[in-house]
Amino acid sequence: MNKVLMKGNEAVCEAAIRAGCRYFFGYPITPQNEIPEYMSKVMPENGGVFLQAESEVAAINMVYGAVGAGGRVMTSSSSPGMSLKQEGISYIAGAELPCVIVNMMRGGPGLGSIQPGQADYFQSTRGGGNGDYRHIVYAPASIQEMVDLTMEAFDIADLYRIPVLVLGDGMIGQMMEAVEFKSIKPIELPDKDWITDGTKEIRQPRIINSLYLDPDELYAHNLRLEKKHALIESREVRFETQGLENAEVVCVAYGTTSRVVKNAIEELEAEGIKVGIIRPITLWPFPDKAFDEISDTTKALLTVEMSMGQMIDDVKIASKGRWPVHFYGKSGGLVPTPTGVKESVKKIMGGK
Repeated sequence: MNKVLMKGNEAVCEAAIRAGCRYFFGYPITPQNEIPEYMSKVMPENGGVFLQAESEVAAINMVYGAVGAGGRVMTSSSSPGMSLKQEGISYIAGAELPCVIVNMMRGGPGLGSIQPGQADYFQSTRGGGNGDYRHIVYAPASIQEMVDLTMEAFDIADLYRIPVLVLGDGMIGQMMEAVEFKSIKPIELPDKDWITDGTKEIRQPRIINSLYLDPDELYAHNLRLEKKHALIESREVRFETQGLENAEVVCVAYGTTSRVVKNAIEELEAEGIKVGIIRPITLWPFPDKAFDEISDTTKALLTVEMSMGQMIDDVKIASKGRWPVHFYGKSGGLVPTPTGVKESVKKIMGGK
């Protein structure tokens, strides 16, 4: 299969279309604007529907409606726009509807900047809307991985009837890399016996809803959701590890920041310093079990992020107090550097 040189924002669109996405609702915001631009041209050519909504709030509620009618649906935005979508995402999760959401993160808080960032970690992994809900969060580290994960995301969303968030950053969205669109392994999906596509006078009406006025009914609903979340945690954790054997320090990084860390690790190894990396591919469910692979030689962990350290809490929980956890990062649109990683590792090791 031939590889194609594509910008990240355009590659994620092509992946979605090849995965059967036929409805896209969005609103422009930098640095993800090429996504709605590409979809506006290509979606109609593939028998699909593109609609630029009047706001992010409108877009996510259009997703709710189209998914409820049985469509494969995607929306996208960048950080402030994702904040506006949170109520709708909570509704979608509460109604157990499958969809794919792409967030190309930028610097914050507030309007922040249009430069890349990773400071939406809290919002993405804790559920930025109200209530007891979760959604799966993929954190690709390359455009190829973003393509692969996006194509899989539609099946995973349908399998569990849950929103799946593909969490990139402005750098992944704007860079160009060679990608190939591989066939994904099909999985057996349940019938969509819940969709509201018209009774056709042969069945009873169906209702899609996230409103439960009876406390006992809502409690039972939340217990059912929690059972599903536990099943996802047991099945869908993804991560990559490298160099954990005999590592003196283990870095934890995701997305494009992990690529910076890997460059630093190569340079440190050339100096005789052994450093490993744990790269979460799913930020939720978080790969706690990856930390069980850490060697007895490891003295400390170093979390590296394009934020002020939002992943640190999950790293501390996963490490169970077995190692001290340090942090190196940049925010506001600045990107951590290999030199910064190297200096942080050497400082942890006492200036070695």
